[in-house]
Amino acid sequence: MDSTRALEQRIQQLEDREAIKALIARYGLVMDDRDMARMPSLFTHDVRILSRDGVMDARGREAAVALYKGRFEVLGPSNHFTHDKIIEFGDDPNHATGLVLSHAEMQRRGQPMLAAIRYADSYRREEGEWRFAERIFDFFYYVPTAEYIDALGPGLATRMRAYDTPTSADIPEKLATWQTYYGTDE
Repeated sequence: MDSTRALEQRIQQLEDREAIKALIARYGLVMDDRDMARMPSLFTHDVRILSRDGVMDARGREAAVALYKGRFEVLGPSNHFTHDKIIEFGDDPNHATGLVLSHAEMQRRGQPMLAAIRYADSYRREEGEWRFAERIFDFFYYVPTAEYIDALGPGLATRMRAYDTPTSADIPEKLATWQTYYGTDE
C-alpha cells in the first residue's frame, strides 16, 4: 500500500473515532433531555440493547426506543457522564467496538440514585453515520445516594439496589480476571 493511501486511512480512522466519541456524548444528552425525536438516530436498524442482569433486552430500533420510553416512566431527571473511551477498529472500516466508562445521577421513582456503568459497545456506520449496533450495560453499582458509601464497603456484593430486591453487581466480581486474581473461579 502506498504511503498516501495509508495516510488517508489513518486520517479517516481519526475522523471516525471523533464521530464515535460524539455519538457517545449525544447518547447521554438524548437520554437526559428525553429527546425522542433524536433517539432513533443513535441506533442501527437492528440494534441490540442489553443489560447483563437481563432487565434490559431490546432488539431493533423500535424496540430500543420503546425500552427507553419504559425506563423514562420511572426515571426523573438524569445526568449521564462519560469518562474514558477505548475505541478499536478492525478490518471493516464501517465497524468498531468500544468500552465506555460512565456514571449517571438520576431520580428513580422519586429517589435520588447513582450508577457506575461500563458500556461494551459495537458501532456501525449506517447511512453514512456512526450508530450503536449494540450496547451492553455492566453495572458496578446502582444505588440510592444515601447508600452510596455503604455500597462501596468491603465484601458487599449487593450494589444493585435500583429494584425491590438488592442483587449482586455485574462488575468486578463476575469478571474472569477478578476471579482468577482472587482465586474465586467458578
